[in-house]
Amino acid sequence: MTLRVAVQMDPLETINLAGDSSFALMLAAQARGHELWHYDVATLAFDMGRITCWAAPVTVQRKAGDHFQRGDYRKLDLAEDIDVILMRQDPPFDLGYITATHLLERLEGTTLVVNDPASVRNAPEKVMVLDFARFMPPTLVARRIDDVREFQARMIAKGMGGDLVIKPLHGNGGKAVFRIPADGSNLGALLEMFHAAWVEPFMVQPFLPDVAKGDKRIVLVDGVYAGAINRRPGAGEFRSNLAVGGSAEPTELTAREEEICAALGPVLKAKGLVFVGIDVIGGEWLTEINVTSPTGIVAIDRFNGTDTGARIWDAIEERHAAMLRG
Repeated sequence: MTLRVAVQMDPLETINLAGDSSFALMLAAQARGHELWHYDVATLAFDMGRITCWAAPVTVQRKAGDHFQRGDYRKLDLAEDIDVILMRQDPPFDLGYITATHLLERLEGTTLVVNDPASVRNAPEKVMVLDFARFMPPTLVARRIDDVREFQARMIAKGMGGDLVIKPLHGNGGKAVFRIPADGSNLGALLEMFHAAWVEPFMVQPFLPDVAKGDKRIVLVDGVYAGAINRRPGAGEFRSNLAVGGSAEPTELTAREEEICAALGPVLKAKGLVFVGIDVIGGEWLTEINVTSPTGIVAIDRFNGTDTGARIWDAIEERHAAMLRG
């Protein structure tokens, strides 16, 4: 069955062909004969009961400098004209992002949205993970400097060292992630910056020296393990995100990581979170559950000879058929 697929994502002109998971999903959809449309979330609208957008048909190819062709834009009724929406625009996870999920949620039962917009809204990367605190390193979510200092003192008392990592609760790609030394010398200045930039609390965790060995990105498709890569920090960095200079290498799961996947899988599937990337440090510490616009499938497939894009579309097609059956 040919599906009409609308991809809600950032401009096609700006993507990195070498590692963009959204582009890989578009290629996989096109290979199956599905019809592709692209639109910017800024054009999403509620129009007298209809959910609409301003979209253009596209074809894609893995050819640098000539990776897509776009037809004429027109207004689409996302319930009538489209079968599947891929919600793939990058964070920030702000009120604009949240509003888009509220609009897309109104398509339930008529158009399949992946990942499920209500679940994405209720499970941002560093919030849903708190449901699985037993797999996480000690974690503080707060805004007061006194809370951070108290947390740091407890980490020292537990023998976990005094260095901390502080990061925005709704950031992405390793942006604005800072290391605080045991003496707390830069804590006041960093919190001033965080308070000025974000109204929400931030996340604080002990610095894990094992991050030097890598930060594993594990992909689950409809709750089932599909592959993983190990991301090592670049020279002079402690962040391992590929977007900030980290490098990828092949890897296998530890017994602890298999346990984490087994615990998360049924929950993710039940929430309609079809494509999820989780991050694990040192083979044991779960740090994030990425549901908004997860990445990593291009590197995973390159190392493992797999086709994760096809596997994701298998899951999407199965869900779409189930939706039609009611």
